[in-house]
Amino acid sequence: MAKRQVSARDVAELAGVSRTAVSRAFTPGASVAKDTRARIEAAAKQLGYQVNHLARGLITANTGLVALIAAEVNTPYRTALLAALTERLQAAGKVGLLINTDRSDDSVAQALRKAIAYRTDAAIVLSGMPDSSLTETCLRNGMQLVLINRDEARPGTLMIRLDDANAGRQAFAALSAAGCRRLALVNSRAGTPSLEGRARGFRDAAAAAGVAILDTASGATSYQTGLDLGTHLLTRPDRPDGIFCTTDLIACGVMDAARTRLRLDVPGDVSVIGFDDIPQAGWEAYALTTFRQPVEEIARAAVASLTPEPVDEDTTPRRITLPVGMIWRGSVRR
Repeated sequence: MAKRQVSARDVAELAGVSRTAVSRAFTPGASVAKDTRARIEAAAKQLGYQVNHLARGLITANTGLVALIAAEVNTPYRTALLAALTERLQAAGKVGLLINTDRSDDSVAQALRKAIAYRTDAAIVLSGMPDSSLTETCLRNGMQLVLINRDEARPGTLMIRLDDANAGRQAFAALSAAGCRRLALVNSRAGTPSLEGRARGFRDAAAAAGVAILDTASGATSYQTGLDLGTHLLTRPDRPDGIFCTTDLIACGVMDAARTRLRLDVPGDVSVIGFDDIPQAGWEAYALTTFRQPVEEIARAAVASLTPEPVDEDTTPRRITLPVGMIWRGSVRR
């Protein structure tokens, strides 16, 4: 037979107080006499009592659970963002519930339905885009929604975006200023709003300058994609001498293709710029010039927006656009 869980009633009996007094002792801000609190805490420690926050939350309609809906959780950038979000949530007295999805909207929809079933107070969506009808269902159930780097806002949600297009324009300007004349854009086929925004900014800057670029995209947002596309581009007769990669993982693959497979010098033969500023970008083996994702700022804005009060489903979507800073290292000629 399973051992019975220690209850608040058990603590009350041992401490010689009421069940209500035990509840107040473990409720932040509640008034309890000092000696009464001491007896309750001593009894709780002796019995090994732990407050059942989930049960309390179901009663008060505030569970403290926040669903984190994300794909590619093993990539360096996503890992850093999830770490920052969970740290902020814990500091705010909340608990992050990670739901690992693929990139599809259908997978995200299933994840949101699970979040509703678990009575989460909020969901932070890092991948995919929920259908508007499902968003309305979340809001009707009192769930707050935060969309990070998504393409379209929904009523009652907070959208946190980066100025990706401006980063693409800055990348073009930096490569041009470095004397690069044969420029290339390397992207995956993931098609996320962030990746497409960076690529669009680079293309627009090139078009405005009257510069033709080699525009390539293939596969997943991965090191292997960079290695494959880098090998393809750098073995062309008109190989590029300046490459903007939409993520650092892709850029690392391009750099290894150049140096290891083709014995080219970076930045002597080809300059490379990435995006994300993952830890590997700062390794001496890469010294990658890149754009830093403001991970802490994203996490701070996301968690600060979460309040116990339910959100009115007719509330106008809120938008926060964060700048990204360029980090100069040794992969671009200067």
